[in-house]
Amino acid sequence: MAMAAMQKRTNVRLPPEVNRVLYIRNLPYKITAEEMYDIFGKYGAIRQIRVGNTPETRGTAFVVYEDIFDAKNACDHLSGFNVCNRYLVVLYYQANKAFKRVDVDKKMEELEKVKSKFGLDDDK
Repeated sequence: MAMAAMQKRTNVRLPPEVNRVLYIRNLPYKITAEEMYDIFGKYGAIRQIRVGNTPETRGTAFVVYEDIFDAKNACDHLSGFNVCNRYLVVLYYQANKAFKRVDVDKKMEELEKVKSKFGLDDDK
């Protein structure tokens, strides 16, 4: 039976954004890694969970599954799941979007340096 299930999975085409890493938002600030394993572990083997612990990352987490199909199943079932009166936002992690904001901030910093170097003001 397990072989038939694996054979069936190999023929499935997933959307390109689907991957093994889930990005979770709107988590309760006091949630522990153990509670995260209880919630997300029901959908498959988990390789790693990272819960945000800085003021900027509180309420977020990354969950890395061993299998892409387990990650898809968890995303499908846990998006909108109620944890301590907060509804989870479960997304697939997309590196190109995650670093876009950092790149914009860096470009603005470089622009300010060039402006100050050449004595350019915004009010001219």
